[in-house]
Amino acid sequence: MVEREESMRVAATMYYLQDEPMDAIARRLGTSRSTVSRLLKAARETGLVQIAVRSEQDVTTGLAGQLRQAYGVRAHVVPVRVGATDVERLDQVANVAARLLMDLFEDEMVLGVAWGTTVSAVARALGRKPTRGGTVVQLNGAANTVTSGVDYASTIITAFGAAFDAEVRHFPVPAFFDFADTREAMWRERSVQRVLAVQRRTDIALFGVGALGGQVPSHVYSTGYLDESDLGALYSAGVVGDVCTVFLRADGSYRDIAINRRATGPTPAELARIPRRLCVVAGQAKLRPLLAAMRAGAVTDLIIDEPTARRLAPRTRPR
Repeated sequence: MVEREESMRVAATMYYLQDEPMDAIARRLGTSRSTVSRLLKAARETGLVQIAVRSEQDVTTGLAGQLRQAYGVRAHVVPVRVGATDVERLDQVANVAARLLMDLFEDEMVLGVAWGTTVSAVARALGRKPTRGGTVVQLNGAANTVTSGVDYASTIITAFGAAFDAEVRHFPVPAFFDFADTREAMWRERSVQRVLAVQRRTDIALFGVGALGGQVPSHVYSTGYLDESDLGALYSAGVVGDVCTVFLRADGSYRDIAINRRATGPTPAELARIPRRLCVVAGQAKLRPLLAAMRAGAVTDLIIDEPTARRLAPRTRPR
């Protein structure tokens, strides 16, 4: 009975929330298409569909409740099949994150977007929700010594603008300046100040966390933003990853990490001023930087795959 209810929950969530076809659900559950159809019918008859589809709002029971109690975040847990690759997890989590964002974003709002591999997947999963007076603003610079980064970041930011019929505000600065003094000087320029002013009006921030490893490498670590000396300095400083290209230690500290004085993304303290901060995470390689981001106070809403969430929850973490 318990096994059947779990199959009903997974099937209903994948079908109604993630737009998976029944054939794909059957393959993931190791059953037939007709069995999936019966599971979906039973889920509707018992009311389980409503629970599964709206599971992101249920923060008082189950795994989501454990995460809220432990970390003070709204948890949106996405079921994935056993043995799913990091790429498959990312796609499923991105679908749910896109749906949540489209529920939250309304007229006259400002959405702050930090580019990266995870956020790029969310951009691809977006539907259409035209709004009036909406704005999408880039939160961190994109240029590096190899490329301007404009095409990569612009594609992501523009996709969000198109989804909401929103004005797009790019941030035409490097991800990291060569010198902290240069960053300070640029922050006094009126063109940069105009973008920073829009960032300060952000209602919803969307970002992932970067890790130094993983099968889906974080963009900042794999495309020329950091040289060998930078990486060595990060390891020496005890860095486990980044949020919005601001580097963090496991305890969430970041202020005395030298490269952060050259970074252009918002610090966790600056993020904390934004009412809703959606952090999208897929894969267990992101656990340490995710914990660091939450300890730094950067996250209000966590969209995460179920296997990673189970390792994150204190009462379900393997001993």
